[in-house]
Amino acid sequence: MVTRSALLGLLSLFFCLAVADKPVPDAWNGHTDAGSTTPKWFTPYHVAPGTKSYDSASPLVHYTGNWAETHSRSYVDGSIQTTFDPNAEITFSFDGTGIEWFGNVGPTHGTAYVFIDGQQVGTVDAYRPTDMPKKQQRVWWRFGLTPGKHVLKIRNARKSTSNLPFSLIDLDAFVVTQRPPELDAAPVEKKKARAQPPGQNLMAAPNGPSWGLVQKGSTGVHAMQLVVISDTHALVVDKVEHNLVDVDHHPAWAALYNLDTHAVKPLRVQSNSFCAGGSFLGNGTLLNVGGNPVVEDHTSAADFGDLNGMQAIRLFHPCDSHSARDCAIYEHHSRIRMASPRWYNSVMRLDDGSAMIIGGSKRGGWINNATDNNPTYEFWPPKNVHGSNGLPIHLQFLVDTLNSNLFPISFLLPDGKIFMAANNDAMIYDWKTNNERRLPSLPNGVRVTYPMAGTGLLLPLTPENNYQPEVLLCGGSAVDDHRASYELSSQDPASNQCVRMVLTEEGITKGWEVEQMPDARIMPDAVLLPTGDIIIVNGGATGVSGYGNVKDQVGQSNADHPTLTPVLYRPNAPTGQRFSSESMPKSDIPRLYHSVATLTPSGMVMIAGSNPNLDRSELRYGTEYRVEWLSPPYMGVKRPKVFKTPKKVRYGKQLNIKVDWVKGGKDAKVVLMDFGYVTHAVHANSRMVVLKARVDKDMVYATGPPNARVYPPGPAFVFVVEDGVPTRGIKVMVGDGEDPPLDTEAWANLLKESKVDQ
Repeated sequence: MVTRSALLGLLSLFFCLAVADKPVPDAWNGHTDAGSTTPKWFTPYHVAPGTKSYDSASPLVHYTGNWAETHSRSYVDGSIQTTFDPNAEITFSFDGTGIEWFGNVGPTHGTAYVFIDGQQVGTVDAYRPTDMPKKQQRVWWRFGLTPGKHVLKIRNARKSTSNLPFSLIDLDAFVVTQRPPELDAAPVEKKKARAQPPGQNLMAAPNGPSWGLVQKGSTGVHAMQLVVISDTHALVVDKVEHNLVDVDHHPAWAALYNLDTHAVKPLRVQSNSFCAGGSFLGNGTLLNVGGNPVVEDHTSAADFGDLNGMQAIRLFHPCDSHSARDCAIYEHHSRIRMASPRWYNSVMRLDDGSAMIIGGSKRGGWINNATDNNPTYEFWPPKNVHGSNGLPIHLQFLVDTLNSNLFPISFLLPDGKIFMAANNDAMIYDWKTNNERRLPSLPNGVRVTYPMAGTGLLLPLTPENNYQPEVLLCGGSAVDDHRASYELSSQDPASNQCVRMVLTEEGITKGWEVEQMPDARIMPDAVLLPTGDIIIVNGGATGVSGYGNVKDQVGQSNADHPTLTPVLYRPNAPTGQRFSSESMPKSDIPRLYHSVATLTPSGMVMIAGSNPNLDRSELRYGTEYRVEWLSPPYMGVKRPKVFKTPKKVRYGKQLNIKVDWVKGGKDAKVVLMDFGYVTHAVHANSRMVVLKARVDKDMVYATGPPNARVYPPGPAFVFVVEDGVPTRGIKVMVGDGEDPPLDTEAWANLLKESKVDQ
């Protein structure tokens, strides 16, 4: 007579072995690239550096009820534990901050209850309407646990979405995250700053509110790229890797982050967006441009199903939905693409609402060189400029600035020309006449573009000086960009230099004004606040950008000595009194390569990212998903409120804004802000324009920007600032919201004359 226990074991064995020798289907999206590995179902099982895997046969895993052990090379360490028993449980004690449960999912699988430390934390349904089970799938996970010992319990719930009279659950392996505490970096010798007048504490008034820093939320996918897309959401974009959240049962590499609830919605991306650039168009559509080829080894290209991203143009159409329900990324590479492959490119919005795509490398790598360099620019939508008919246009500046010239810093100027900085040089470029005007080189041999990455901003444009442009460049490195990688070190000092130049004839003749930050920084992020002040965060005091290239790496990081204390910079303060870090909250999260920061509509600064590794890592310096929120002092006082504002801001036309004042409209101003597309210390299109305005009781009557060169058409956030305290930002459209000009002949010629490697 067959006992109930034996029958359960036989059934379990049958369902596991029945699929063992069946052919494996194509990749998750049915696409396999030439040269990639043999296609198979995606198996999310991944043991990131700094994590530890425990097989189902581990003596630390305890089973109660009836379980059957099945052996196959397709399982982790060759075995899996399976049960149909409604009373079956798994208990596992571990020491860590996160845990992942891997097993099979499929048509015979059902539901399980999950408990941590005696509290139910989830109900998992492993049912999938597939022909046969998928193996080594991530069934459930939980991160952000308190460091220390925890007990995980999994209980069969005996519920099935299918109509079968039984419910299967199984365990292939657990992976435990136990990131060690970040070690205090050895002190780095600071370069002696030139003498300046005594500084002052610019943080807050005596006994007034101070700066705050809190850690709240997780981006789910690593935040290599960050852009605020609405009043409620930011778009986070990464590269193809084993991120924490899934989409279509494989790790996602893009997500929407809810700025109010901190919820994350994973997004589908077809192509590898590693080190892409981005910009809004004049109609509000967001471009995400370029990337990397298919990753063929460490992240199993055929499994992920990613396409070559080098020529990719990914479209994210305007999506202001608070639920983000219908927000999605669109790709169609046979019709919508660049003419030329670009990795580490910059994207800038022009005064006609189109985008200029600048520079980059023709293939993945590290530091640029003459073979890989792409010293051109092109447009989206394509244009016929200088006879190009939609194809790239040569830019000699990007030849002369090799090797450290990736992610060039560029801004549209109020006269329609373009400021551009790369390596140790800068210029003003008239793209309509194809004329380059070279500016004086940056002082002291400091380089400001990747991999010697500094950061740059166009300072606020104001009507008081007729929107006179002035640029600020901070940080970077004076390391020789022609030295071999094995001669560079993570301990090479970064630069603490900041330089400013007014881009008028008089200002150019005067040259660069030099200042020193309190700390040297490579890879810093400079964020404009609605007050016109600037906050500088992130980066390291030594090394260069990138990973796995130089000697003395920390893990895989090319940089070391994280700079953990923000710095305030007030552009209008007297020289020598503009910087202050006194009373600033110090972070305990290193933010090195692939870190980001942006202003948000609330007025707080969102800080995220850091992953100087090939893939997800839990070692120092590991992959960071934690989000920090830096609150300026104005967040701690009563703030004015906007009750009514138009949805569109027209050039030179009046806009009426109803405000609930705190001080009757004292020293009120109205500002339009583009928070920028942030990646690799570049804040593309970051911009603040102060509008002409007058106050009458609870109304502000402002005048839109004089023309599209002062603020190019596209999305903006409007803030009303009263006595240095801003309202919450409200999203508006500047201009008519129409599509940028479309040259169909140039587009057709681009498609005819270029090919894309899928």
